[in-house]
Amino acid sequence: MSLLFNDFASWQAHCADTGQPLHQPVLNYEIEQKGRTEEEIWNGLQRAYDVMRDAVHEGLTGDMTSRSGMINNGAKKIAASPVTVLSPEFKQLITRALGAKEVNSCMGRVVAAPTAGASGILPGVLVTLQDLHKLEDHRILEGLLVAAGIALIIEQNASLAGAVGGCQAETGSAAAMGSGAIVYCLGGSVEQVFAAVAITIQCMLGLVCDPVAGLVEVPCVVRNASAAAIAFSSAQIAIAGVDPVIPVDQCVAALGEVGQSMETRYKETALGGLANTTRGREIEQRVLVQDINILPDDGE
Repeated sequence: MSLLFNDFASWQAHCADTGQPLHQPVLNYEIEQKGRTEEEIWNGLQRAYDVMRDAVHEGLTGDMTSRSGMINNGAKKIAASPVTVLSPEFKQLITRALGAKEVNSCMGRVVAAPTAGASGILPGVLVTLQDLHKLEDHRILEGLLVAAGIALIIEQNASLAGAVGGCQAETGSAAAMGSGAIVYCLGGSVEQVFAAVAITIQCMLGLVCDPVAGLVEVPCVVRNASAAAIAFSSAQIAIAGVDPVIPVDQCVAALGEVGQSMETRYKETALGGLANTTRGREIEQRVLVQDINILPDDGE
């Protein structure tokens, strides 16, 4: 990260001084870090986006039933629901994000962006954004670079891991990556891109990580859907010119401060929150017994 920027202010200043678009210094960083050509980096981004699209498709067409039984084709049920409380576009966003995350919970192939626990957010956001605005793949790939830059700065100054900073650091970071990418892809200014990140963090601040039975299924899957919705709403607020008031770097610092003060039981340990409910403990025991029964005997 030290080879790129330590904060959003430095990233913005660099682009102002050089006239580069936001994605360019991240592309240069990737080339230097990985020792690859620019063409190889673009090809790698394309492969990653293809996997994201495949996860969206699989989540809406395949059998998404997890071994625990907690995940059971939720995205397809939402898509087929006769009662609709959302616009068609909003409903698509929710089903795509949820479906892509269900692929992860069912041991399918996903892109951990920034983590597997948040792997439905960027696919849902970017595929829906592309459909709504008829964007070329290359523009989406530029958005992925911007999202990567956002993640690098959050990682440097706070965390991307639920085990370190709670779910605010995991789905919160993914939502921030998505909202920034949206604004960038739609031609927003640097100030608006970073405002979207700030607003998203403000909306996600304080969210604990409390996976039932220690599995990245409940409430992780539905949080991917809600985080995708927050990414879109934050992008809309920012691109309209609404001031987040608290600068983005200070929002990231707050994210880190809240994560540090969060009790261990709320950091992916399955000791608190939803994991510690009566039903959560019942599921934990059932899953534990199931895992023991699957293990081979010592003599085998």
